[in-house]
Amino acid sequence: MIIKEMTQQEIRELLERATIGRLACVKDNQPYVVPLTFAYNGVFLYSFTTAGRKVEYMRANPHVCVEFDEISSTNNWQSVIVTGRFEELTREPHHVDARNAAHALLNKHAQWWQPAYVKTVIREQERSLEPVYFRISITETTGHKAVKAE
Repeated sequence: MIIKEMTQQEIRELLERATIGRLACVKDNQPYVVPLTFAYNGVFLYSFTTAGRKVEYMRANPHVCVEFDEISSTNNWQSVIVTGRFEELTREPHHVDARNAAHALLNKHAQWWQPAYVKTVIREQERSLEPVYFRISITETTGHKAVKAE
């Protein structure tokens, strides 16, 4: 097996296929990683969640990254890292078009709103289901893949 850098075309193709990514954010030097559903449009990653730690972290520090992968076996995989900037898509009039775009793209995936918008009980407390749409403005993409040694 040899690990090679992916081309930008290969990266785009993986991002178009992928649905689940692992969002990494940091607040006060404390990292936090969580899987979420994403939709890619070439410029942004769109997602939906509910208020909680990840949203708190991203509001405090909008610099984030998301990891996507496809793993068939230990020697047949691809992994892409998207670096970018969080932008919350509020109910304000200037976000209406972006929220609608997020919803339309995410709606192409079955049950895209799960697990974000389901009843959640943490430490015997039911979490509020305050919906949060957001997008990540992509600043950089990198990717690596495993290929058979020749």
